[in-house]
Amino acid sequence: MELAVYNIDGSKTAKTVELNDDVFGIEPNDHAIYLDVKQYLANQRQGTHKAKTRNEIAGSTRKLRRQKGTGGARIGDIKSPVLRGGGRIFGPVPRDYSFKVNKKVKRLARMSALAYKSRDNSLMILEDFSMNEIKTKKFLEILKNFNLDNKKSLLVLPQVDMNIVLSSRNIPKAKVALASDLNTYMILNADHLLIVESSVKEVENNLLKK
Repeated sequence: MELAVYNIDGSKTAKTVELNDDVFGIEPNDHAIYLDVKQYLANQRQGTHKAKTRNEIAGSTRKLRRQKGTGGARIGDIKSPVLRGGGRIFGPVPRDYSFKVNKKVKRLARMSALAYKSRDNSLMILEDFSMNEIKTKKFLEILKNFNLDNKKSLLVLPQVDMNIVLSSRNIPKAKVALASDLNTYMILNADHLLIVESSVKEVENNLLKK
């Protein structure tokens, strides 16, 4: 698969990049994507939720009324779960939501996500560039050149460029990621994927390594 390379001003250059069909041209596997995204979202959960049970509520253990002869239901102490302010039955407790997904499945999921982007023409290759200063306005101009200022975009860099990272962080729908940190959720969450030319080989090497 061959794609044209674009300048940051939005114009097409004379260069092209050959994308590996083993990464960008595979038949997407939806179940692998589901498992990988589910694991990613589960790992974001802190799991620190907690509700007090009846033995953790502060209150007297005195029986509120006698067992029989009142005409009402029998009742224990004021910490009973059926009373307002009482403990909660089977309430949430701290837990870990993470689960295991095999490396090959995660790799297949990322390749499937990239295949969807290339199939939908939502993938673009940018010529290598850098920014001399931290300037949000300059980064926004780059997005406007591709009509992406109001769309979710993900820029994939080969290595950390703090000027680019800091210039993009105040733009709500713009994200920047390293080729080595690319994951399925990032790819699918973006409407358009912008891959810097020197990042292409790194993405392919990361996904094709055994």
